[in-house]
Amino acid sequence: MLNNDILIRLRYALDIKDTDMAEMFRLGGVAMRKEDVQLMLKKVDEDEYDELPEDYIRVNNAMMEQFLNGLVTFKRGKRPGETGAPPLTGESVNNQLLKKVKIALSLTSEDILELFDLAGVRVSKGELGAILRKEGHKNYRECGDKFARNFLKGLTLKNRE
Repeated sequence: MLNNDILIRLRYALDIKDTDMAEMFRLGGVAMRKEDVQLMLKKVDEDEYDELPEDYIRVNNAMMEQFLNGLVTFKRGKRPGETGAPPLTGESVNNQLLKKVKIALSLTSEDILELFDLAGVRVSKGELGAILRKEGHKNYRECGDKFARNFLKGLTLKNRE
């Protein structure tokens, strides 16, 4: 799944305004205007991804991580004693999506399992725990696109009933 698609789905699921998204990018360490956010959120088919319009902004993994860091800061506030944006980890975008949204929205593991249930996917606590682990841990599991897509679908169903 493309990072731009993740942003589009997350924006819809959480009903985030363009100005708030620009602020989240800023909090994550990326200078972004409302107009830039709108260019990122243009819907483009995957088969057209090689021939993008000139003004389209493609979101790379670093930008996505910075946005997710900004989302956490926007929703929860800065940590005491923290100055500047958090450092980048370079971890899988899908794993970061689950972890950072969990933190930003103060979700428990049971809440996340409920979101997967709403999307029609059965996930065990063990599977979820493996996805939420730190990369390099012996039980770490990379989150696939299908998991991320269903997580965002469940989040949308819960927040947009």
